[in-house]
Amino acid sequence: MSFFPLRLIPSTPNIDFMRLRWPSIVITIVLTIAAIGAIAGKGFNYALDFTGGTVVELRFDRPADVDGVRSRLGAAGYDGAQVQTFGSGSDLLVRLQPLESGSGSEALTRTAEEVRTAASSEGNPARIVGREFVSAQVGKELALNGLYALLFVVVGFLIYIGFRFEWKFAVSAIITTLNDVLIVAGWFAISGREFDLTVLAGLLSTMGFSINDTIVVFDRVRENFRGMRADPITVLNASINQTLSRTIITSLAAFLTVLALYLYGGGSLQGMAEAMMIGIAFGTVSTIFVACPLLTVGVLKVSKQDLLPKAKDDAALARRP
Repeated sequence: MSFFPLRLIPSTPNIDFMRLRWPSIVITIVLTIAAIGAIAGKGFNYALDFTGGTVVELRFDRPADVDGVRSRLGAAGYDGAQVQTFGSGSDLLVRLQPLESGSGSEALTRTAEEVRTAASSEGNPARIVGREFVSAQVGKELALNGLYALLFVVVGFLIYIGFRFEWKFAVSAIITTLNDVLIVAGWFAISGREFDLTVLAGLLSTMGFSINDTIVVFDRVRENFRGMRADPITVLNASINQTLSRTIITSLAAFLTVLALYLYGGGSLQGMAEAMMIGIAFGTVSTIFVACPLLTVGVLKVSKQDLLPKAKDDAALARRP
């Protein structure tokens, strides 16, 4: 891998990644335990998608400055308000937690009026088009749907990888992917950043990126074992080195794309972009330092029969070292 005259990765790297398998596994376990502890102890700062709140529709005389409206709402005490355009650029949808408890019509009217006053600017006043209170029950249904989506993805990955490779590969890939998701989720619990549906989408995207990277390496493992007369650790090391350039190029391109989304996509997309950036970073590292090393440990330790699951010729297998 080269960038103009600068060569970032040798054309034929020969890094002994397997030598670091025990430290990398231990570090991953520590990070995972810390993430689980943060999620169980501190919990998430759930956004309106999960907790419920007030939704106010505003219409301006001219196209409104979304970031400016968000800043003015924050100054008025509505931190974390979600502001987005809909319809024309003069229409804004504001979701926020009311400053006073209660969901009655009077409280809803006062909150909507405060939002209208804070959102208005000199020369571009806002008027209320609609307002409503989103109950917590809706948030609970969204949370359950998010959990069902996560379970569906995990089961689908298990079936696909188990069918394509072998159960040890499937278990290793799922453990690695779930660790990536837990670490990213743990970051949101520790940092206190709002957890909304866009962040959940970022977590699911992290799963997809991590599992895709792992499958590419596993494919090379299977190919190399068919052509190399070597022990599994050597095969795993060679496979990681051979796919290293592809892994870094793909991860770097994806990271830069999401970074642009984080910087210029607006406040409503920052949570998703942040989840994806952290997920891409950990997904890349875990593919190299966790997914393959797990195939050398305990019941997940692979043999030549595991690496050639479709081979039927026992005599040919026996001739291999």
